[in-house]
Amino acid sequence: MSTSRPSARRALRRLPLHAAAALTVVICLFPVYWMVTTAFKPSTDIQSYDPRLIPRAWTFDHFQRAVGADGFALFWRNSILVTLSAVLLALVVALGAAYAVARLRWRGRRQFVLAVFIAQMAPWESLIIPIYIISRDTGMLDRLPTLTLIYFMITLPFTVIVLRGFIAGIPPELEEAAQVDGCTRAGAFRKVAFPLLAPGLMATSLFGFITAWNEFTYANFLIIKQQDSRTLPVWLSSFQSTFGTDWGATMAASTLFALPALVIFLALQRHVTAGLASGGVKG
Repeated sequence: MSTSRPSARRALRRLPLHAAAALTVVICLFPVYWMVTTAFKPSTDIQSYDPRLIPRAWTFDHFQRAVGADGFALFWRNSILVTLSAVLLALVVALGAAYAVARLRWRGRRQFVLAVFIAQMAPWESLIIPIYIISRDTGMLDRLPTLTLIYFMITLPFTVIVLRGFIAGIPPELEEAAQVDGCTRAGAFRKVAFPLLAPGLMATSLFGFITAWNEFTYANFLIIKQQDSRTLPVWLSSFQSTFGTDWGATMAASTLFALPALVIFLALQRHVTAGLASGGVKG
């Protein structure tokens, strides 16, 4: 009896926290729920003045219009190509930079880290005009490699910062022992440290993928004439016309657009959570 009272008191004290957490989850997930349900609602229910949380009927007509829209497969391919290229490029470059900062001692190392932090804090939207002018003067407008380089620059600072923490958390004695056994510095890193970086690589890959996949501003301003070089975020605006917005097709297209990021997040969630929580490796 005495042990049940303290547990009940703890439950009562935690009740406001649980209620606040539940309210936060509802507020965050309600727009997603409304998007998905609207994608399945008939057009008459979408335009009704009496909104319903649960659709009275379900239809796949909006998804058929979204998939059958001009350029769906092409823009999907463009987004996949640009996003994966930017993420892989950022991982390769950041891995070398993070190792140099975490393991080596060289003049200007602290200044370099400070510059990376400043680049991470800088609002990339403020660079639209200079990037547009540079792209125009160099003939790089309306090209997918331009978007790839921009997304690479956006994701690179965060990738360097996170991987630097993971590499610093790996005991250097492990690599030194491998070097004593005959490995070179590069070989010791590849065989000993690199396998332990899996949580960090997954965390940064997920961040880079979501950032590049959802980016709209640069894709809209730098791809002007070549419509075949557009990506999915820009394609979503094609359901708007002078006669209004096709909300059903827009919500269906948005649902399809969110699926890849959701699948990757669910697949990597366990590793990403463990990696960000530990910040390194367990000895």
